[in-house]
Amino acid sequence: MLIDLTGKTALVTGSTQGIGAAIATGLARAGARVAVNGRARESVDAALERLRGESPEGAFLAAPGDIADDDGARQVLDAVPEADILVNNLGVFGARPALDISDEEWRRYFEVNVLTAVRMTRAYLPRMRERGWGRIQNIASDSAVVTPAEMIHYGMSKTALLAVSRGFAKEAAGSGVTVNSVIAGPTRTGGVEDFVYELVDRDLPWDEAQRQFMREHRPQSLLQRLIEPEEIAHMVVYLSSSFASATTGGALRVDGGYVDSILP
Repeated sequence: MLIDLTGKTALVTGSTQGIGAAIATGLARAGARVAVNGRARESVDAALERLRGESPEGAFLAAPGDIADDDGARQVLDAVPEADILVNNLGVFGARPALDISDEEWRRYFEVNVLTAVRMTRAYLPRMRERGWGRIQNIASDSAVVTPAEMIHYGMSKTALLAVSRGFAKEAAGSGVTVNSVIAGPTRTGGVEDFVYELVDRDLPWDEAQRQFMREHRPQSLLQRLIEPEEIAHMVVYLSSSFASATTGGALRVDGGYVDSILP
């Protein structure tokens, strides 16, 4: 399958590292012009230098701005007035005992993980619909449906994101614009490595720590390993293409599989 996104402009939020950077790389290698987003200009510039070094054939541009607030979102919209592909990847996560999660933290998880996706979709969907073509993807999580006891605030936000995706898919019905969620399982990024060591012995070598984490905290996984960011990116690139024109309102799994799955 040859995916050609030449002539398309993509914005990937939270794309200076991890899953977002892998998605940006995958879209650029397929021919898209990709806007890289992060809160600070410095982090975006550093990411662009790294991405251009790894993918010299790719076309990247800077879109710095904290989209969790109105001013930052306007800054990004000024840098990328129109997009054919929007990937709402920005998110925060962390472990916290349920009864220790403050009101402020509940609000922060909703505002960063859910409201940013709503804000950017609201900004880009109208013009996509006018042009009769567009792709919007929200990076959700298996925590949306199998909520971990140690991070229910995160699970709540990702469950909400599934509803947001389905609702906007209905708003875009019949327009040529598709809206989907990608349900990502535990993925190996720098932040996730830190998270794993919050839950297992920090003195363990990484391979052993990863196995213990999966065994004790994600035993439902059939893959029994952390997913690589590129494996998430492959699904996103496919959903961004014309090959996925009949897939909308969906929640596509890249979660490592489940024992006794409750997912479709």
